Amino acid sequence: MKSIKILDLHNFTEPIFSLRWWVSWAMIFVGCTTMAAGYVFFISPYNIVPGGVYGASIVLHNIFPAVQVGTFGYMFDIPLLIISFIIFGSHFGSRTIVAALYTPGAMNLLSRLSYPNEEALHSLDPAQLVGGMLDLSEHLMLTTIIGGVIIGVGVGLVVRQQATTGGTDIVAMILQKYCHIKFSNGVLIADSAVVISGLVVIGFGVGTGQPDASGWLLSLYSLIAIYVTSRVLAYVIAGASNNKLLFIISEKHNDKLKEFILKDLDRTATYIKAKGMYTDNDKEMTFLVVPSREVVPVQRIIKEYDPTVFLVITDAYDTFGEGFKPLPEKTEIQNF
Repeated sequence: MKSIKILDLHNFTEPIFSLRWWVSWAMIFVGCTTMAAGYVFFISPYNIVPGGVYGASIVLHNIFPAVQVGTFGYMFDIPLLIISFIIFGSHFGSRTIVAALYTPGAMNLLSRLSYPNEEALHSLDPAQLVGGMLDLSEHLMLTTIIGGVIIGVGVGLVVRQQATTGGTDIVAMILQKYCHIKFSNGVLIADSAVVISGLVVIGFGVGTGQPDASGWLLSLYSLIAIYVTSRVLAYVIAGASNNKLLFIISEKHNDKLKEFILKDLDRTATYIKAKGMYTDNDKEMTFLVVPSREVVPVQRIIKEYDPTVFLVITDAYDTFGEGFKPLPEKTEIQNF
């Protein structure tokens, strides 16, 4: 999963009580509720453990079924928030605190509204979830993908408003500070530990006395859920990048190609001095970024004007500047 760079969220300077301020807070609650729904309807009832605080909560719920997943979420989130304040100071801001405290409550409320009685609520029986209308017990791959997508969308909406949902992000930051482990690796370690704990408790029955022969399969589904969530999260934060980066390397200056880029494409490019390693001849490298739809026309023009060029085309993960996206503010959370 790509790491999310956590910045000082106190610097979010949107004017208080402006329309954008209200919309921003509304999106935080929508995102948290969406995330809670993903767990309640598609993840928790099937003992899929997609890492994180709520994955650990699902594991503990199997040992203590009378305690709801959201309640365990509070048991993790509140101490982690306190620890973060002690170690990092007032780093997370009110938005993250609200998101971290609202989500478990939303999960508990949705669970109580979705099951007919306490017994069904304690067992999280999918056959009784919303009157059995959402029972996907025979379609675990489908529920894994749907749950991962919904959770990814929910978390992405929260992160876009310069907040986080706490949880393993805090654990990863602690590992980074004291163990010098990269943030992304810290998240991977924390999520892996949760998935392994799910295999031990649900698969081998440690703490429950009821081993599940298909527990190792659930662990594989958990890994799929983690992957789907991370991909959707990255998409929601950064959007789809359809830009391509072209390196056009030629031994001669081509005025026709220059004219095509400036006039026909209505774009600009950068010349970079280069030298061939084998021939030691001077070369000209044109650095050009275009949308995917313009790649084929550029290839055709290059072949027409100079078929001897060396052309490299690669994805441009994100492109900022005139004609593309504006540079992000320093308070924005970037998916790098």
